[in-house]
Amino acid sequence: MVADVVSAVAGSNATVTTLMGPGIDPHLYQATRDDLKKLAAADIIFQTGLDLEGRMAKVLRQFGTTKPVIEITADIPRDQLLVEADSKDHPDPHVWMDPTLWSSTADTVAVAMTKLHPDRISEYQVNASRYKANGKLMADYARMVSQSIPRDRRILITSHDAFGYLGRSLDIQVRGIQGLSTESEAGLKDINTLVDLVVKKNIPAVFIESTVPSRSVKAIVEGAAARGHTVVIGGELYSDAMGPEGTYEGTYQGMLDHNITTITRALGGSVPNGGFRQFKAESMAGSDGQSTR
Repeated sequence: MVADVVSAVAGSNATVTTLMGPGIDPHLYQATRDDLKKLAAADIIFQTGLDLEGRMAKVLRQFGTTKPVIEITADIPRDQLLVEADSKDHPDPHVWMDPTLWSSTADTVAVAMTKLHPDRISEYQVNASRYKANGKLMADYARMVSQSIPRDRRILITSHDAFGYLGRSLDIQVRGIQGLSTESEAGLKDINTLVDLVVKKNIPAVFIESTVPSRSVKAIVEGAAARGHTVVIGGELYSDAMGPEGTYEGTYQGMLDHNITTITRALGGSVPNGGFRQFKAESMAGSDGQSTR
């Protein structure tokens, strides 16, 4: 997700290398010897920040003594970040789940790239504006389709607590079996609490994630079945990593589009056949007949 925004802003002025690819859990990731070589060769390093790259933190701090290491979430106003009541010093790092908030990081990237290439400031500003405009359009689309989910079914249960920002933007209650980091373990009490919720609220679907083992989610399905309630796995969501490289889901836009479509349909709502791409094309066509994005 970081590479997506950096690539969009930098354009052809930089070669962007991603250390953590599809299916990789950033909470648990540790730098390899090859990663260290790539970091050493880089002119500038970008990271999410907000303690997401937990096990990489020491390595990134060390490189920060010799070259720019940019936390792209650093300029997001504190009051826009989600925090748990018992961990006020550790905001939720999964900011990319809110397309408006995430796309605002393009400005931070543009400033950092301008310090490397002062003569290209206009290009970076234009690219950042384009990225933010697409983020706003995605946010508009997400709110539109989420309204089709019946009010009593707007509860999203996933493997870990990575979807708070998406839930806030869609007006959907979100419950993760594990906490903000996958380093935490889900206990029997956590699972039983969510089984109670699933049965009480007659929730039709729960969701697995591409970077987290599915056993806890399956335990909820089995627990609900034992109490006479059928709940299905509504699909696999992309949380801490995008989809396979070279696919639509392997882009930031495609990742969010997939998640929104999967959640909305599984919880009883409806989505246009073409998803966000159809919505975007129609919006562009209707904007004075001009394609600006």
